[in-house]
Amino acid sequence: MKTVILAGGLGTRIAEETSVKPKPMVEIGGRPILWHIMKIYATYGCSEFIIALGYKGEMIKDYFLSYYYRRNNISMYLGNGKAEVHSQSPEDWYVHLIDTGINTQTGGRIKRLAPWIGKETFMLTYGDGLANIDIEDLLRFHKRHGKLATVTAVRPPARFGGISLVDDKVIEFKEKPQIGEGWINGGFFVFEPEVLDFIDGDSIELEKEPLERLTAESQLIAYQCNQFWQCMDTLRDVRMLESLWQSGNPPWKVWNE
Repeated sequence: MKTVILAGGLGTRIAEETSVKPKPMVEIGGRPILWHIMKIYATYGCSEFIIALGYKGEMIKDYFLSYYYRRNNISMYLGNGKAEVHSQSPEDWYVHLIDTGINTQTGGRIKRLAPWIGKETFMLTYGDGLANIDIEDLLRFHKRHGKLATVTAVRPPARFGGISLVDDKVIEFKEKPQIGEGWINGGFFVFEPEVLDFIDGDSIELEKEPLERLTAESQLIAYQCNQFWQCMDTLRDVRMLESLWQSGNPPWKVWNE
């Protein structure tokens, strides 16, 4: 099954990093967050990706064009420029890198990918969110309900710690619990190809008219994920995700290596 990853936004809320690179190329543990997202999907057998490029998309192209050589040992014959690659079994992924425009909105990017998506069920997510999510279970949930669209609903980490009081006595102190204020759109969608009919053009944001119309027509359902989820919106988020990776047990790392 094909997985679309939206990787073309400007990432203005994390300008410290995105002034020089697209947001999906911001690194966690020495690898772009885009790579981490792809590893999640590939762990569950989804290894064909369509990357919707936009802002600084050439950097994402350059990364994958040199990926095979970056991940393997190489012997170089300097006399003729030939290289001998000593394979270490890099990821066996099929990656389509498609320019969808600098200013195109999220819905418009998906619409532009119609020829690449084809007429089959497909996955879609944002290029800046990580989760401990069972992709196979998500897909089963989608098929069981028979709707056009499934969104993964998540509870974001609370921004501040929680204190429970009885009169003046603290009866519970919990520092920044995973369950925040309520359910939000966490990405990790499953769509039928008919969803593209709900998108009119480049200026359409997926999160507005298309999802609102799907909701009105009872064609959008929510897969509730109570596991770890975190988007990378700020430099603070980058540091937090890096700290989790360096701990040796990052909660989104569902693969073994």
